[in-house]
Amino acid sequence: MDRLYVDLGRRSYDIVFSDSFSELGEETKKLGDIKKILIVTDTNVAPLYLDEAAAELKKTGAEVSFYTVPAGEEHKNISTVTDICAACIQNGLDRKSMIAALGGGVVGDMAGFAAAIYMRGIDFIQIPTTLLAQSDSSVGGKTGVDLMAGKNIIGAFHQPRLVYINVSTLKTLPEEQFISGMGEVIKHGIIRDKEFFDYLKENTGAVKSLDGGVFIEMSKRNCSIKAEVVKSDERENGLRAILNFGHTTGHAVESAFGFKLTHGECVGLGAIAASHIAYERGMISGAELDEIISVFKSYGFKTRVLLPPYEEIIAFMQNDKKKVSGRLTFVLPAGIGSVVRTNDVTEKEIISALGFIDEKNA
Repeated sequence: MDRLYVDLGRRSYDIVFSDSFSELGEETKKLGDIKKILIVTDTNVAPLYLDEAAAELKKTGAEVSFYTVPAGEEHKNISTVTDICAACIQNGLDRKSMIAALGGGVVGDMAGFAAAIYMRGIDFIQIPTTLLAQSDSSVGGKTGVDLMAGKNIIGAFHQPRLVYINVSTLKTLPEEQFISGMGEVIKHGIIRDKEFFDYLKENTGAVKSLDGGVFIEMSKRNCSIKAEVVKSDERENGLRAILNFGHTTGHAVESAFGFKLTHGECVGLGAIAASHIAYERGMISGAELDEIISVFKSYGFKTRVLLPPYEEIIAFMQNDKKKVSGRLTFVLPAGIGSVVRTNDVTEKEIISALGFIDEKNA
């Protein structure tokens, strides 16, 4: 077992890295006297891990109940969140109670948002079971749900009290979900840490083997990058915006596809599109662009897909919540391990970048 401390003053918490759930109860018990815990999970995760996680949480002495939501991004909406809040009422949760999010990023986002708004805010913990959630969404306190207009339009910042990462859950992960999670991992190397990017490039086989020791090391290094950024800018008023690398295009592509591609796949496509814009601007070399594409390919990413009409993708971009004064904000690499933010990307550059990741132009 290993741990990482996220220093946010009164909202600080530990990220615990393990290869089992055996310390979950003990780590949760450290958070104080908890009377009731509602586990929120989904129909995919419940048969795999609910009983084990519930048994550990009962060791806290709390009364443990659960609520299962339908699996899938299409259910990440305000209606499901109100259902979670209704389950809180039915199980008698009060302001001293806690929600435990057991599952992937969708479950974590919804359960965290429910915790943020139920009785004006109760505690919650993250128990992420997918690589995407373990590498990104469980850390940092962003919660929210989608609207037809785009992803995560409604949400709140609400930090967890604990993030418990059991890397052994990745062994039951479908390959497409492993690939999706690596999208955020690779992103962190590109934006902040070339040494970590090189580690991913040089240890592809070991990472893909899902070796527990390798994954705990990789997960801790990855989460430390995000934790450092979140510590510097918890509410995304400045530096934290660099974590949106690949997301301006990625979210729009994800929405235009009706969420038929995974989030991480779309982040990968968005990262390549942003890197192409940077290359065309002379910010990175052709060799660096090729290196970025090569690392995504080595982890199973499609670096080109048959895109919907570009005007549909651009329309979804216009709903991006990161717009400032009506202008889109892009994060562009200025070399591997460094990025800059800009709001002067033109529609012509966007169309060129979409063409670069469009299979029609292969």
